[in-house]
Amino acid sequence: MQRWRASILLVVLAAVSLGQSASQLQTDAVRRVGSRLACLCGTCNNTVADCQMLECHFSRPARARIAALQAMGKSDSEIVDTFVAQYGKQVLAAPPAEGFNLLAWVMPYVALGAGLAAIWLFLRRFRKPAAAPVDNAALDRYRERIEKDLTKLD
Repeated sequence: MQRWRASILLVVLAAVSLGQSASQLQTDAVRRVGSRLACLCGTCNNTVADCQMLECHFSRPARARIAALQAMGKSDSEIVDTFVAQYGKQVLAAPPAEGFNLLAWVMPYVALGAGLAAIWLFLRRFRKPAAAPVDNAALDRYRERIEKDLTKLD
């Protein structure tokens, strides 16, 4: 019985260590290019360099292809262009700042400006107005009237 437990423990440890070494193609050069490409597996929202799914059907072959293209002497931009030619612009981790995609770059700043404008309008509308200057003549008339009314009460 002791031998079975040791065998099972050895198999589990081997499986865990093999699973953790699945990213054997993660060199700095592959990670540099992979960070510019989105993982298109449909499950995660990571880049090819950051996808940690075991046996991912997109990022793992993409890393191998990146390594092969780098071994052929292609530059980073040529490798990215190769992936864009095959998968379209959706493979890019960041949309290019051109055409309709420019909206993705501009909208955060527009939203921030609109939010600040809304806060400014809110504060301006509900701010307490400054007190009007006191008219001493009117104040004296009110005091006299109060004194007359108080004498009537006595």
